[in-house]
Amino acid sequence: MKNLRKGFTLIELMIVVAIIGILAAIAIPKFADLINKSKEGATKGALSSVRSAVQVYYGDNEGWFPADDLACITANAKYLKEMPLAKLPGTGHGDVATVVNTYADGGGWYYANDITISTTWGNFVVSCSHEDIKGRDPAGTQFSPWSTF
Repeated sequence: MKNLRKGFTLIELMIVVAIIGILAAIAIPKFADLINKSKEGATKGALSSVRSAVQVYYGDNEGWFPADDLACITANAKYLKEMPLAKLPGTGHGDVATVVNTYADGGGWYYANDITISTTWGNFVVSCSHEDIKGRDPAGTQFSPWSTF
């Protein structure tokens, strides 16, 4: 009588587990990087949306930018429904939608509402001085590398 063996040997199973482990070790960091890139992309898209809303406000108000912290942009959802989150992965800043009027490395958004400084009046940027995902350093830029796309 012939003895038929069915199934895998222990060595075959260990080889498969090792291969799966190697693939996982390669894939997991790539997925984490993709998540951070998507957060950065969402922030840059939100930045573009708010800048567009500010420009529409500027056109509606005969060449005047908002004088507040952009609360008028979201009032009655005329220009924006709500201020979007600034997601800044890898910087240590949380995801916040706060708009500040003094540029600082605190996360969120910065809006220059001072009419006396004509070179920056109406600028809307990300309030972060850390490198972005692509490694662009803010040194030598007027504001943040997150805002220069």
